[in-house]
Amino acid sequence: MYRFLISPRWIALHVLIGVLVALMVNLGFWQLNRLDERKALNGRVTEQVSAPVADFADVVTSNVDTKKVEWRLVRLQGTYVANEMVLIVNRSQNGAAGRDVAMPIVLADGRKVLVNRGFIPLTEDIPQSPSGEVIVIGHLRPSQKRSGLGAIDSAEGTLAEMQRIDIARIDQQTSGSLEDMYVQLVESTPAETRLSVVPLPDITNGPHLSYAFQWFFFSAVALFGWLFVVRRKISEASRATTSA
Repeated sequence: MYRFLISPRWIALHVLIGVLVALMVNLGFWQLNRLDERKALNGRVTEQVSAPVADFADVVTSNVDTKKVEWRLVRLQGTYVANEMVLIVNRSQNGAAGRDVAMPIVLADGRKVLVNRGFIPLTEDIPQSPSGEVIVIGHLRPSQKRSGLGAIDSAEGTLAEMQRIDIARIDQQTSGSLEDMYVQLVESTPAETRLSVVPLPDITNGPHLSYAFQWFFFSAVALFGWLFVVRRKISEASRATTSA
């Protein structure tokens, strides 16, 4: 009565269901891992942004661990190098497509730090940077890296536009040497005009938990569906045997 379960067609069905269930269960646990990573990131961001503002030189030292100080609020005082501005393209904010304006600032001690001055829509012209000495307060950020499918910036020449704030690449076309972290501006004196502050990441847990439940639910549906079909087939075989 149960011999049909080891027929080639049924073996193929067993293998298919097993693969699907294993895949969906693993996807569910992957989403739970992403939830843990998101919570850890939220904790780091919350801790750093709530810390008091510190001088850049006191935080970014020669042996600093960039992961431990990312999002820390720091203070810079220096002069912008306006002719070394780079536009970071393909950005959006509040539903508007635009660019981020990145520009080095030279500190009193000679160190050179890249500053993301803020976002501006494509429909507006890039405003001039404040002249003379400025005081910038902003969040420390590490150099941005290209994702697997991200656009590629040319490795040669002087680029007016780039896809990401790649400090090493921008450093190739600036005088002096840029620090290993850039500053995402929150406020400055004199104040920026027409540039919008780039917001902090969304401090929520995101949809990962609900996605995990969905994958676990789908795997359960597949498993119980398989059991239902097998039981029904066994019942039909049993009735056929009894009738015979």
